[in-house]
Amino acid sequence: MPIVTVQVTREGTSADRHSVSAEEKAAIIRGVSNVLLDVLKKPLESTYVIIEEVELDNWGVGGLPGSQYRARQITEARS
Repeated sequence: MPIVTVQVTREGTSADRHSVSAEEKAAIIRGVSNVLLDVLKKPLESTYVIIEEVELDNWGVGGLPGSQYRARQITEARS
C-alpha cells in the first residue's frame, strides 16, 4: 500500500487565491495515483495520497522566506 505525501505552497495561482482548489487537489491525487498504477502496478484502491499545504513563510529559497522570495520575483518581473 503506497502512501505518497505531496507538499504544495499555500498560495494561489492568481492574486485573489491563497490556496490550492479542491479541483486542483483532486487532479493531483488522480495523477499521482495513476503514476503509481502505471509504473508500479499498484491498484488505485490501495494508494493513499496526502496533500500538505505549506504556509508561504514556512519555506524559503535563495536565503529568503517564501513571501520575500515571491515579492522579489514580482519586482524583478516588472523591471
